Amino acid sequence: MRRLAGLLVVPLLLLSTAACGDEKGSETTSTQGVSTPGALPAITAGEKFGQKPTLAKGEGTPPKELKVEVISEGKGAPLKKYDKASVNYLGQLWDGTEPFDNSFDRGQPYPVLIGGGGVIPGWQKALEGQKVGSRLEVAIPPELGYGAQGQGDIPPNATLVFVMDIVKAEPIALTAKGTEVAQDNIDLPKVGTNTDGKAPSITVPKKPAPTKLVSNYVIEGSGPAVKQTDTVVVQYKGVLWKDGKEFDSSYKTGEPVSFPLSQVVPGWSQGLAGKKVGSRVLLVVPPDLGYGDQDQGPIPGKSTLVFSVDILTVL
Repeated sequence: MRRLAGLLVVPLLLLSTAACGDEKGSETTSTQGVSTPGALPAITAGEKFGQKPTLAKGEGTPPKELKVEVISEGKGAPLKKYDKASVNYLGQLWDGTEPFDNSFDRGQPYPVLIGGGGVIPGWQKALEGQKVGSRLEVAIPPELGYGAQGQGDIPPNATLVFVMDIVKAEPIALTAKGTEVAQDNIDLPKVGTNTDGKAPSITVPKKPAPTKLVSNYVIEGSGPAVKQTDTVVVQYKGVLWKDGKEFDSSYKTGEPVSFPLSQVVPGWSQGLAGKKVGSRVLLVVPPDLGYGDQDQGPIPGKSTLVFSVDILTVL
């Protein structure tokens, strides 16, 4: 999906190309109350779940691996893969004295798909398995954050410290669910309607490619309509119109992907806006709304692209 995103402008927390996940381990401890100096920075005010915290400056050398402390453990279910979690947070540099970002002031928890990418790897590793209602304090080394490139106010090779409140979570469906819609236009591709989580078939007709964007329901879900400002979670498969050859698919990794709809090729942002969550959508993207005249990996220049997209949820 990174190819579809093109030149991504990565906001804070979104996974950047510099923040490649590695297999470093993590240390998890459980504490009650305020974390102690010499380990993670002390929470100097607002120590209770739901309160906006303040953090002291980190002391000494920051940890080289992910470090997670449970400040207070919630009574909810542990977060598992493909849960949609809502997290309030405050982030500060290990050697900083002021936060670089926080959601408490915005009054809106940050949505995270557990195991689905979309945020820096340190967040994913810290959150999975933690209980809803918990407050965590987390130190994230550069390799699991923004790496050697940094991001915005975050300098290169920075260790990040977050206080995170896990507000709520719910599992998401991993396939479209809804009402099948007739595919009776012989000039358009036909998309499979299986809902077993496997990649649907896409059969491209031996006809001239449309010159305008096609965005049709294959399965119409019952969720809210997607807005162009949303971050969507999808399963997708893409083939070339000219020969039906697959060039990209989230099904190969077995994991849905998430991305801001404003940061993908125009054929996606225009074609998915207004479609309902839970739906499977056929997109036929002409070159001027895809990659134009330029080659893009396995996609030749001037290609018309055909996609099946399952809209699983919005974040």
